Amino acid sequence: MAVKPSFSTEIANLLYATDGHPINTCIQCGTCSATCPAVEFMEHSPRKIIDMICAGLKDEVLSSNTFWYCASCYHCTVRCPRGINIAEMMYALKRYSLWKNQYQKGLIGPDFSKRFVKVIMKTGKSFEPDLAPSFIFKDGLRGFFREVQTALFLLLKGRLPLIPTRIKRLKNFRRMLSRIIPVGGFT
Repeated sequence: MAVKPSFSTEIANLLYATDGHPINTCIQCGTCSATCPAVEFMEHSPRKIIDMICAGLKDEVLSSNTFWYCASCYHCTVRCPRGINIAEMMYALKRYSLWKNQYQKGLIGPDFSKRFVKVIMKTGKSFEPDLAPSFIFKDGLRGFFREVQTALFLLLKGRLPLIPTRIKRLKNFRRMLSRIIPVGGFT
């Protein structure tokens, strides 16, 4: 019988696959949290999330909004004295939460990620008119009219296509994605 890895080991393995710096070497100095521009929107600071991962608090970590609010600015990664790639850890947490289908309900991030993959599978690239309808009403009517105004401006400037274009070798691209996507949990 195979031993099931702990939550911290699973996240560390996802991170190790992309970077190689284990999160269990964190000294809890708080530099990541002090430099994070999005920390005020997060339920837990990056430092606290690392602590929670190392403590094996899987449900608490995955039900948090923290990694969905990460701006991917890499300030934390650049300034970490231990060389931990915290931004990549946040990406790993996003992938893991989607893979396990365990995340805070009501957040735009998980739904957007799933929808984005579906759009990419269709044409091989992003197509905003396919993405927008799913999220345009999230901010109510005021947000809707603001988005419509932006869309009209982009349309008039020729920056928003009405018909999606497909990439060359779309079949090969889809085959490549089908090998990757099960790891990300979008199947």
